[in-house]
Amino acid sequence: MADTTPRSGRARRVDARSSAERIVAAGRTVLGAGEGSLEQIAAEAGVGIATLYRHFPNREAIVRAVLADLLETDLLPLITDAEASSHPRRTLLDIATRLLELITEERGLVSFAGNFADAAVEALQRLSDSLGPLLKSAQEQGEIRADLTADDIPQFLVMGIAGLALPGTVPSTRARFMALLFDALNPASATPLPPSQTGNSDLRTAIRNVTHS
Repeated sequence: MADTTPRSGRARRVDARSSAERIVAAGRTVLGAGEGSLEQIAAEAGVGIATLYRHFPNREAIVRAVLADLLETDLLPLITDAEASSHPRRTLLDIATRLLELITEERGLVSFAGNFADAAVEALQRLSDSLGPLLKSAQEQGEIRADLTADDIPQFLVMGIAGLALPGTVPSTRARFMALLFDALNPASATPLPPSQTGNSDLRTAIRNVTHS
């Protein structure tokens, strides 16, 4: 006799979470390969298209979820490992370099983002929140200028991305100029910063200019 016992709400939630995770992983694979069909993403995830739409109403929602997953799997572990680091400035440089690598590696994903600038702002803001304690540690050790704030980090990273994420830029060149950019954070002989008057609109414009070049 078939088992007709209703499944618990917890079991359904676990299944839903598993489906969403598979769709995000499939989104990274399919979009990263330059394919943009939601049907292809559903097939890669092993779910029906109706299941995909229950979790993500459109491709933009999948792009945002993939970016959040990239941040969690590729960058947050670096930040966590850095908590015990005796060289926080070096760790910040490593994290920034990895972020730049992600942007260049995931050009397929970027090309299919209807509003990548907004999605990137969200991801970078999450990064700046996580980097706050690391930045403070670097400042306390005299490795980074004291007038830099965690809110400055997204804008600073965009400056690096704008010049270094262009197609054709080789990794050695990116590493060279990223190191030069970080020298601007050195507290020795630092020129006092003027008040910041830029906002998310400037950040979105900068990212949009890079990702659609």
